[in-house]
Amino acid sequence: MDAKSVTPGAVALILANPTPESPDDVPEIVVQVLDLKPIGSRFTFMASDGEAKVKAILSTHFASEVHSGKLQNLGLVRILNYTCNDIPQKTDKMVIITKCEVVSQALDAEIKSEVRIEEPAALMKPKEEAAVLSKPIGGAPAAIMLKPRHDVKSASQIVSEQRGNAAPAARLAMTRRVHPLISLNPYQGNWVIKVRVTSKGNLRSYRNARGEGHVFNVELTDEDGTQIQATMFNEPAKKFYPVFELGKVYYISKGSLRIANKQFKTVQNDYEMTLNENAVVEEAEGESFIPPVQYNFVKIDMLGPYVGGRELVDIIGVVQSVSPTLSIRRKIDNESIPKRDIVVADDSNKTVTISLWNDLATTVGEELLDMVDSAPIIAVKSLKVSDFQGVSVSTVGKSTLVINPELPETEKLRAWYESEGKGTALASVGAGMGASNAGGLRSMYSDRVFLSHITSDPNLGQDKPVFFSLYANISNIKPDQTMWYRACTTCNKKVTEALGSGFWCEGCQKNYEQCSLRYIMVIKVSDPTGEAWLSLFNDQAERIVGCSADELDRIRKEEGDDMFQLKLKEATWIPHLFRVSVVQNEYMGEKRQRITVRSESPVDYAAEARYQLEEIAKLTSS
Repeated sequence: MDAKSVTPGAVALILANPTPESPDDVPEIVVQVLDLKPIGSRFTFMASDGEAKVKAILSTHFASEVHSGKLQNLGLVRILNYTCNDIPQKTDKMVIITKCEVVSQALDAEIKSEVRIEEPAALMKPKEEAAVLSKPIGGAPAAIMLKPRHDVKSASQIVSEQRGNAAPAARLAMTRRVHPLISLNPYQGNWVIKVRVTSKGNLRSYRNARGEGHVFNVELTDEDGTQIQATMFNEPAKKFYPVFELGKVYYISKGSLRIANKQFKTVQNDYEMTLNENAVVEEAEGESFIPPVQYNFVKIDMLGPYVGGRELVDIIGVVQSVSPTLSIRRKIDNESIPKRDIVVADDSNKTVTISLWNDLATTVGEELLDMVDSAPIIAVKSLKVSDFQGVSVSTVGKSTLVINPELPETEKLRAWYESEGKGTALASVGAGMGASNAGGLRSMYSDRVFLSHITSDPNLGQDKPVFFSLYANISNIKPDQTMWYRACTTCNKKVTEALGSGFWCEGCQKNYEQCSLRYIMVIKVSDPTGEAWLSLFNDQAERIVGCSADELDRIRKEEGDDMFQLKLKEATWIPHLFRVSVVQNEYMGEKRQRITVRSESPVDYAAEARYQLEEIAKLTSS
């Protein structure tokens, strides 16, 4: 076969053996990639052998091959392992490619000779013992014997037939081909998967309009590194909670799949799994594998849309700075937990602060502190994105961090840093981030309300903080308020004057010669419905006032009170976008509403006009 050509009759070979038992059973299959396009986090294409075509979908870990330009439209790929699924309500097949390699990048044109879409229904009748292709295809033999396709059996039938002397853990493995997670979809009736439990949640109680219940979920990972979240409710939750153990391998059958809820999904998969009382879950005793970590990296400048959501992200970046370990007292139980902040940058020319908590702060964090001068590259999986300091990320219980990982992205990032990044002034992704920026801060335009919505409801934030977005003008900044505090230059916590000289930082447990001033102030804002006082912190106040607290203090001391007040007046009657939290605080025995600015952005009038037009369209359509 020509090195730049397809395998004659490749599509027929695939359809003749829709579920190879192992990669060793897959013959030489080279196809051309046509109509390559993204579907969610995956890519689909038409696999062509020059005469027939079949729809194909790539496993998620091939996305990097497409983005890097290695796997291209009109290119050639060698399929090394796959499985076939029916397309719902059609007679077509979908080939799920779990392993392949690029043979050639884009050719000059499509290879074809009377191309037709393969009709698998004519070839693959479920109960046929065999089928014969009467027409020769390319250089293939005149007749190709097709393997019989066995009747599909339910997991319960399989277990019953094979019960014999087999160990319980081996029953599902002995009887049916284990399906890779990438091949599952909501329309398959029967499948068996072999997975490791890589995250186990708590058994939680809930209450809603339909009553009370329990819920429990796990994250499952197969040998290819593909993940899926499995959820159990009520009795199944109680049943399977003691069965699943973190780190163990299981065979699972008879679950159901549905489209994943983007707002609540914690792994990169288009589907999520539900296990009810009929599900079969058996520990794979003696079976073990370490799934490879599959990353789905998000560029730092694209973190904005993830702010406030439950979807976790993966980041790879060059470490710029590492703070000492801080001890943070948790409000819920007053327990002190270690925290460490690191700043990383990537080739989007932006930086972000990653907060490491618990063991990551004290172990890997200490290692990074020792090697920060060498600008190590880290890959962090499963980070929560918040609007603290505009945009920041923090680790959660299941987060992992690898220093200088062996990944293609590492080499690319190292080359960027050495040639360009090291000598470039890099800005924080949170600085001035607004809805008009690339990626946009989704939170600036979600839950938009007037001030009266907040001030007219004294019960807002009574149980927990609630969040809103505002469009308002700053109407007053009182010059006689306490506008700043003395802060540690390392951790920004409040410092006190030390005995003798200098300043003592409780957070760092150190004496420092110098300190800095950081804003903590209130401002009055107004909109067409009323006024309200907002609490403001340093980063947002610096952008509003137009200078640092140290500089404003210098103006007051050296240029006089008139210039100080003029500086504050210059910041008034300017519109801003605010993301605020509302909570109830108790003061002198009375509950008061506290509105705190979490992020701020100047108004982008083009973006604001688009938002207003969308709101008008919603009103007119309803």
